[in-house]
Amino acid sequence: MTSVIEALALGRGPKRVVIKDTIDIAGYPTRAGSAALAEAAPAERHAEIVARTLAAGYRLVGKANLHELAFGMTGLNAWTGTPANPRFPERIPGGSSSGSAAAVAAGLAEVGIGTDTGGSIRLPAACCGLYGLKPSFGRLDRRGVMPALSSLDCVGPIAADLEELIAFMAAVDPQFVAPRGGPRPRLGWLQVVADEAEQSAVEECLSASSLPTSPARLTLLDEAYKAAMAVINRETFDACAAWLDDDRLGADVAKRLRAAGQTTDAELHEAEAVRRGFAAEVDRLLETHDVLALPTLPHAPLTRAAAEAGEQDLTISALLRPFNLSGHPALTVPLAPRAGRPVAMQLVGRRGDDAAICRAASYLVDPARA
Repeated sequence: MTSVIEALALGRGPKRVVIKDTIDIAGYPTRAGSAALAEAAPAERHAEIVARTLAAGYRLVGKANLHELAFGMTGLNAWTGTPANPRFPERIPGGSSSGSAAAVAAGLAEVGIGTDTGGSIRLPAACCGLYGLKPSFGRLDRRGVMPALSSLDCVGPIAADLEELIAFMAAVDPQFVAPRGGPRPRLGWLQVVADEAEQSAVEECLSASSLPTSPARLTLLDEAYKAAMAVINRETFDACAAWLDDDRLGADVAKRLRAAGQTTDAELHEAEAVRRGFAAEVDRLLETHDVLALPTLPHAPLTRAAAEAGEQDLTISALLRPFNLSGHPALTVPLAPRAGRPVAMQLVGRRGDDAAICRAASYLVDPARA
């Protein structure tokens, strides 16, 4: 399967993990799904997340495919092949951590490790009907992860089972305490622009849980999305511009990378001001709510046929990307499909309190607990 581009046999534990190919594994090249890095030298040491995963008793079974240079939302890859979406074959697998999600959905691993700079864990998880966690910024060590410098990117897990995801976080992060007991979380039902199918699915889930819920708003959400685009464009260009002259670079990524290079210092300065304002706004809202709930995606993901025909849809990350900018933890929770298409809910929590959104998800997945 093109979800896994290199088979591995590291570790002896019963639980299988696939690792996105932007994350170093000693003895293997890190190619980021790009022919431009085809001759990359093998990594000299494990990335910190790989070392922790092995130390926790997991078994690495594959390097996972991705959208080239982790700079795209469809998950398509002309060089390595595009992972199939096992649960929704007509839809894109989602990017950029497409292989990590597709491998888990196909039953090839219990956990897929991905990276999330603008939704790249949560989007493929949602597209493939899985759980995906973008931890608080800086929670999981990024040493040995491409790009080396990022103010947005987070390493995190994808799993088909919530308890599996929670167990992984507790295993690799000694500061993560698995959620147990305590008062019922207070939810803020975030008012956003999304299609009716997404809105109604989340509303039904919240109603079924009987958790205390009240409407909430983030006035800077749209501005935060635009600001996050400016930041990722500048940071990705700085990290990847060296490969622009390589004719092996995929045409779609090269085009987007050249456009990213046009990001001005003024745009970046404004984006940083929005970052501060939006992060403060989310913090204030979380003073009166334990967790914020909203659709993961504003609308259905592209069909694979449309994406292969060249259609792009960066706005699929409109409800994801803002929380990369602010640094808050965010978890996507799969809901029952609508009209044969994936639907998911996103939970956002206080910075550093990643366990709280996992706990809220437990209540929502099992309404009897509430």
